[in-house]
Amino acid sequence: MGADVGFAMFDTAIGRCAIAWCGDRVVGTQLPETSSAKTRQRMQTRFPRTREAIPPADIARVVNDLVALLSGQPSDLGAVSLDLDGLPPFRRRVYEAARRIPAGGTVTYGALARTIGAPGSARSVGNALGRNPFPIIVPCHRVVAANGRPGGFTAAGGVGIKLRILDIENAASTNAAPARTTSARSAPARSAPDKTSSKTASATTASAAGSAANPLAGAETPAGRLGFDPAAAVARLRRADQVLAAQMHRLGPFDLPVRPTFSVFDMLAEAIVHQQLSTKAAATIFGRLRALGAGAGGRPTPARILRVSDDEMRAVGLSRAKVLALQDLANRADRGALPGLDELAGMDDDSIVARLTEVRGIGRWSAEMFLIFRLGRPDVLPLADQGLRRGVGLLYGIAPIPTPEQVAELGERWRPYRTVASWYLWRAVELERNPAGG
Repeated sequence: MGADVGFAMFDTAIGRCAIAWCGDRVVGTQLPETSSAKTRQRMQTRFPRTREAIPPADIARVVNDLVALLSGQPSDLGAVSLDLDGLPPFRRRVYEAARRIPAGGTVTYGALARTIGAPGSARSVGNALGRNPFPIIVPCHRVVAANGRPGGFTAAGGVGIKLRILDIENAASTNAAPARTTSARSAPARSAPDKTSSKTASATTASAAGSAANPLAGAETPAGRLGFDPAAAVARLRRADQVLAAQMHRLGPFDLPVRPTFSVFDMLAEAIVHQQLSTKAAATIFGRLRALGAGAGGRPTPARILRVSDDEMRAVGLSRAKVLALQDLANRADRGALPGLDELAGMDDDSIVARLTEVRGIGRWSAEMFLIFRLGRPDVLPLADQGLRRGVGLLYGIAPIPTPEQVAELGERWRPYRTVASWYLWRAVELERNPAGG
């Protein structure tokens, strides 16, 4: 391997996975072990000459595609460059043929053997797939035994994880819809609580919506999925609230940007950096923080944060409070105390808020932004958000700015789609500031 080698951990809907690379080529992927520590240990055993690092841009795009695929979104991994050096020709042919199996489909070991021109070699095909260094990219989970049996699977969790991945892909292929393109016009105006300016709010929410410089830019980050039917939500709100219904046409179609993330750690680290700063200043500082490790093209990892000294972190522009918050976050993530995305998927909103706010420097508002802009939860009403409360004042004629208690009372009519109502309230403030439409 050359000098540009490394591995990185990242959260997906099935647990914490990992990827190793050399230059712009993937040398291996790893499905979740029984814990993050075991997944890391497995990578260090498989690739002893690599170190944990931030993925370069080409590999970061692969990670994004893997996260998207495992969250049920269409994602083409066929063009990913793999390091096949040293693999026997038979295994190469098996892997190349397996990569042509479309998501949502399966073939048998025997059929794959015939595809590569080696009929009768189903057992050898199975052995090759059992040694697959690139699970998911080389989709060995799509190869099954005859008579509808799932066949074997060597990853932790065995056949169960294989069936889970297939279920995700089958659901995606059944419910496939055109990808949404998020524009600047769809960005709601948000304001953080407690004397934080609207610029600060937009910057902090960048952690919940993608790019540090522009929450809705992030062209390299695939769109996520709402956890509800937006058409049904809008129809329900129209029936439940005549005031809001009368404004919906002016405010435009509901278009909430939901995006996945490498990990809960990644999102919270960026949220901490952005607190009480303008978008531009926060992006600059976050870029410097990234540059402390593997360069400006990647993102911080718990291991890197724990290696960096207090003085080095202060030197990039972080306050003492933020240094302590990032260190607490990194410690929690490193010892497995930070929930992964798969764990959060099975938790209710209040439980998620309770877990995330255990992290130093993460308050309820930041946790609620995570619920909305990362998980796409349907019924979140961030009462401390100044922008949302201003929106209520504008649409319902409440002056001065309504209290959280007033908003909470009004919000009862919006259940179970208070997230959608929140978007429209933010949109009202945005249009007031920019009548031309944003």
